[in-house]
Amino acid sequence: MKILIPTPLRNFAGGKSEFTTSAATVQAGLEELVAEYPQLKNNLFNAEGKLRSFVNVYVNDDDVRDLSDGLNSKPKEDDEISIIPSIAGGADVTLSNEEIARYSRHLILPEVGMEGQKKLKAAKVLCVGTGGLGAPMAMYLAAAGVGTIGLIDFDVVDESNLQRQIIHSQSTVGMLKVDSAEQMLKGLNKNTNIVKFNTMLTSANALEIFKDFDIIADGTDNFQTRYLVNDACVLSGKPNVYASIFRFEGQASIFGAEAGPCYRCLYPEPPPPGLVPSCAEGGVLGILPGLLGIIQATEVIKLILGIGDPLIGRLLLVDSLGMSFRTLKLRKNPNCPMCGTHEIKQLIDYDQFCGVPKPTEVGPLEVSSHGNVAAAAEFDGIPQVTVEELQARMKKGDVFVLDVREPHEAQIATLGAPLIPVGTLAQRIDEVASHKNEDIFVHCKLGGRSQQAAQILKAAGFQHVYNVQGGIQAWAERIDPTMPKY
Repeated sequence: MKILIPTPLRNFAGGKSEFTTSAATVQAGLEELVAEYPQLKNNLFNAEGKLRSFVNVYVNDDDVRDLSDGLNSKPKEDDEISIIPSIAGGADVTLSNEEIARYSRHLILPEVGMEGQKKLKAAKVLCVGTGGLGAPMAMYLAAAGVGTIGLIDFDVVDESNLQRQIIHSQSTVGMLKVDSAEQMLKGLNKNTNIVKFNTMLTSANALEIFKDFDIIADGTDNFQTRYLVNDACVLSGKPNVYASIFRFEGQASIFGAEAGPCYRCLYPEPPPPGLVPSCAEGGVLGILPGLLGIIQATEVIKLILGIGDPLIGRLLLVDSLGMSFRTLKLRKNPNCPMCGTHEIKQLIDYDQFCGVPKPTEVGPLEVSSHGNVAAAAEFDGIPQVTVEELQARMKKGDVFVLDVREPHEAQIATLGAPLIPVGTLAQRIDEVASHKNEDIFVHCKLGGRSQQAAQILKAAGFQHVYNVQGGIQAWAERIDPTMPKY
């Protein structure tokens, strides 16, 4: 038999609209349903295990209460069991004539209608980040009529954001991103309630921030926050509408839903720091986050309305150069420490988990008797130096500087150092062999790839290798403001 799950209950059933079972009785079928989707249990049965009085069950067109055996009735294989809960009428929300005119194209869709639009107005969605993904996502959610949109971001608008973060503008450069985003969203839909969090999302505040929202949309750009969002969503029982982008490709899914996997099921642990460059280091096609952000907004709206087939248990892969879309199946990992065995019961230190060093103050340049930098802060066995130290050593002329960026990056800005991209360094190690006993300062754009390059040199027997923190971007900010930043 097939059990039809009504729209109001689909959020408790992983977004599914039906459930097939070969149970012998209606009662047994409903018990299988709640075993598969435990969050449904309290919505269907009371503490004594009796069907709640505000829920009716039909076998085809017949109320089960009118059947002689009631819930113990034995349905046929092709029978349909309908769960009919009482509906209050779209939360305690009304639509004004102005809103009816605004959302008219929604209202004439049978799948949305007045009740669906009221659900959108009653919904509360938190956008984690107002950058490339969060910008289009928040704008389309506001335009669609989502009543409350939370924005969490601690950054300020920079010129480099405008290539893809369309919620910000030339006139808001230098403004807090949450303020800039609010300004745009209010201009788009004055009825949208904007809740701002001008703060970094941390293990200390995530659960408190998440508790007032129905759906969390992950627009983050680093692994620490991505795992934090995942874990906080699982612990708080909130769906996590996820997307990520890199260069010309993107991914999207929904994690943390009751029946589906979480992000840790797909990626149990993060890659080593520096292995996967951020968009700031690797670049991104400006239109790509718009595409993925709109996919996220679509999935959020589907969850709110309880329509369609959400990306729960599926990973969407987008290749913008080939303009191809693939969907892969994902399964919940029973051994996942977050959503499977539940070993993780509280939020952890995500910098430590992802192997990211804590911010460290590096003192003024000190040189030992043999010319090496002394007392430099270390990360993963590689001493870290500042651009101020790099400048001092370059003036003295007693250091070899190596640029490990790509050739097209050196065309934008350069320190005049020899260029060997990190991806070819292992094969070209002989080109720097003559500097094996010298101090080698390695730089890239921001410091991630140079850390990786320093590890390669160290493994090849180079003894005095240092990573330049912040890379050429820090040089442009603190040493030479006339140098272009990218």
